[in-house]
Amino acid sequence: MLVYLIRHGETNQNKQRKLQGQSNYELNDYGRELAEKTRDALSNVTFDCAFSSPLIRALETASIIIGKRDIPIVEDIRIQEISFGDYEGLCCGKEGYNIPDPQFLNFFDAPEKYRIPPNGESFTEVIERTGEFWEELLQKTEYRDKTILISTHGCALKALLANIRTTEIENFWGKGVHKNCAVTIVRVENGKAEILEEGKVFY
Repeated sequence: MLVYLIRHGETNQNKQRKLQGQSNYELNDYGRELAEKTRDALSNVTFDCAFSSPLIRALETASIIIGKRDIPIVEDIRIQEISFGDYEGLCCGKEGYNIPDPQFLNFFDAPEKYRIPPNGESFTEVIERTGEFWEELLQKTEYRDKTILISTHGCALKALLANIRTTEIENFWGKGVHKNCAVTIVRVENGKAEILEEGKVFY
């Protein structure tokens, strides 16, 4: 099995440093352009199927990447983004920061100290649900020799990789959040996953 993990293209909220979480925002024009450039770079990849978060920005990215290939895109809620609960829509940028928790940036800088927003999700919860998705994918014999696209989000993608690497929470982000439309390639043989390339961009 060869798996291409991709973070969705840019949205206006990405540009404005606003927390999106599980709120539904579409790609902006630049985000669509990034997805199109990535599609062109992957034009020789024979995808057999695709999975996507049900959120519009991920679905639209998957649809652009798939292009004219006649394959299904299967939505799975387990690979949607982490929920920021009551903080969704608020700004985490230096200019315009309006999140009630002054320590919110621990989310990026010290995830082991992250305080879950009201009605939000923890890192552990996202790792568990994405891990359940990943293990189910690996156990299905019909996918063993397939090439698969997974369209997801910054934190959810890192959670998938945390399952592969068994990463501790304090090292969750590694070298940081992947750029929009960055591609990570994972090969699975005999149930063992190997990350061949991480966070590659084609623009």
